[in-house]
Amino acid sequence: MTILSVLDLAPITEGSDAAASFRNSLELARHAEALGYHRYWLAEHHGMPGIASAATAVLIGHIAGGTSTMRVGAGGIMLPNHSPLVIAEQFGTLESLYPGRIDLGLGRAPGSDQVTARALRRNLDTDPDAFPRDVVELMEYFSENSRLPVTAVPGKGLSPQFWILGSSLFGAQLAAYLGLPYSFASHFAPQMMMQAIEVYRANFQPSAHLDKPYVMLSYNVFAADTDAEAHLLASSWQQSFVSLRNGRPIRLPPPVHGYTDTLAPHERALLDSVLSCAAIGAPQTVTHVMREFIARTGADELIITCNTFDHQARLRSYELLAGVREALNT
Repeated sequence: MTILSVLDLAPITEGSDAAASFRNSLELARHAEALGYHRYWLAEHHGMPGIASAATAVLIGHIAGGTSTMRVGAGGIMLPNHSPLVIAEQFGTLESLYPGRIDLGLGRAPGSDQVTARALRRNLDTDPDAFPRDVVELMEYFSENSRLPVTAVPGKGLSPQFWILGSSLFGAQLAAYLGLPYSFASHFAPQMMMQAIEVYRANFQPSAHLDKPYVMLSYNVFAADTDAEAHLLASSWQQSFVSLRNGRPIRLPPPVHGYTDTLAPHERALLDSVLSCAAIGAPQTVTHVMREFIARTGADELIITCNTFDHQARLRSYELLAGVREALNT
């Protein structure tokens, strides 16, 4: 059975603002919950004009408070930006408010450029062991029998679901060693996906958190009533992605016809890489592409992102995808 979830990048569109993005996120979360999606994640980014989820824990509380059954969490918290104690207190608070529904995905990238990372008042520790140490410390704060000299209140004795995120082999190895579920960022960096899945599964050590490997892959889906309409909707995300890779992050722009025909060869190559983890089209097309992807990866769960300029089109895409899920599972 294929489990589908939602990764919301809280897009800010051209001519709009963060307040509208937050309203759209809550509407999407309620829509996704009604459609049976399993979890709803938000990601930490800083200094990005087109992404509104910088205060990730605050936004998770907003979404969890506006829904009732779906898991809600971070995909992820960029731990190098924070002290483990602060994150333990934040997610201890969330787990206290919404027990049994909170996920805490952890990544080691800053989610920003180096200048922004310094502005976050964190030391840019280049020690490769710093992130694993911080993860272990953070998890220890939640232990009922914590040996740390400081107590996380709230936090101690609570159990958000821990995840390790990654786009390389490092996260796969750490998730396997700690016996945690693993989420690979294939929606924007698919190059090492298959190798990372292999490493994780081959080296997984059962733990109190998880008895066997569990892989969730992030995946782009743009579903519409026709293939042509879906490709037009996807052009907003494509413009945003290419601009980001060219060092010019922007707000999510309106769709344009024939966008890919305007790209330079190196830009087209960038886009082709990420399109290997995307399904764009009418439901029948999306079903075929996703079925092949699931067969190739053996993913336990897909977490779907869909950045469209038109919010109603995004709601419609997730609605159509819910129908695709039924086709995939039969």
